[in-house]
Amino acid sequence: MRALLTGAAGFIGSHLAERLCGRGDRVTGFDNFDPFYAREVKERNLAGLLGREGFSLVEGDLVDPHDVDRAFDVAGQVDTVVHLAALAGVRPSIASPGRYWNVNVNGTLHLLHACRTRGVKRIVFASSSSVYGLDSQVPFCERQPCNRPLSPYAATKRAGELMAWNHHYLYGAAVTCLRYFTVYGPRQRPDLAIHKFTRLLAAGQPIELFGDGTTSRDYTWIDDILDGTVAAIDELANDGDAAYRVYNLGGSQPTSLKELVDRIASALGRPAVLAWKPEQPGDMKHTLADIELARSALGYSPKVSIAAGIPRFVAWWRSANR
Repeated sequence: MRALLTGAAGFIGSHLAERLCGRGDRVTGFDNFDPFYAREVKERNLAGLLGREGFSLVEGDLVDPHDVDRAFDVAGQVDTVVHLAALAGVRPSIASPGRYWNVNVNGTLHLLHACRTRGVKRIVFASSSSVYGLDSQVPFCERQPCNRPLSPYAATKRAGELMAWNHHYLYGAAVTCLRYFTVYGPRQRPDLAIHKFTRLLAAGQPIELFGDGTTSRDYTWIDDILDGTVAAIDELANDGDAAYRVYNLGGSQPTSLKELVDRIASALGRPAVLAWKPEQPGDMKHTLADIELARSALGYSPKVSIAAGIPRFVAWWRSANR
């Protein structure tokens, strides 16, 4: 397979590129090294890919159609586009909704337009559990309407799904949207809770917790997400059906905020110093994936529980920060 992978220098993207190259696929990565977090972090993510046979990198921005065209020029013949690139984060999107719209919606539109002009008929779009909002009930399943998102970020991801549907309808492309549920593991973004909490706890610094500690998330280990993503890519390649599909990819296990902190503290062997803050606008109280559709269609079966995953993450963090 020849794939164009956007967001290739990110947490999930760099792992996915390694997985695809490791099985013999050719991957052209596309990334703008957005300063949301330090460029050197993303460069470290790519350390195992640069110079590797089957991988090439194009630095460019989704919001510039010329950069998108250049990525396709470098890639040559593309079988599948895997679109992971996005501005992420619920709370930052409330502060800068216009920028999130420009990158996540306009950028996705530029990519879909290039897919049409280049004749690419297989597209995987990384959506988010954030699309589930006030009209959703746990466990979240793909049949729920998702018409009341709680943040600009969530709205842009839902808009991306709708644009992907329209692209499928108008141009006959096979499109799969994957709703990722709170992914963690080695190389996780430094702003995300597990990484941030680990760093603060190890330094003996207080952790700000919003709410009363009972909010919960469906945390998903990176390898489980990769298994589901690769299965979705292969489904598009193997069945020949120009369908539009949506799958939840989650761990299907709820973990409360307080339990998460306790597990990290236990793995570090350090006490947690907590600073309680009011709930933040835009945050869901609970997330939990119904994964039966992905299980039946993709053979998706998450293997790493939060009890096993947190010690693995802490071990990686310690090795990366020696």
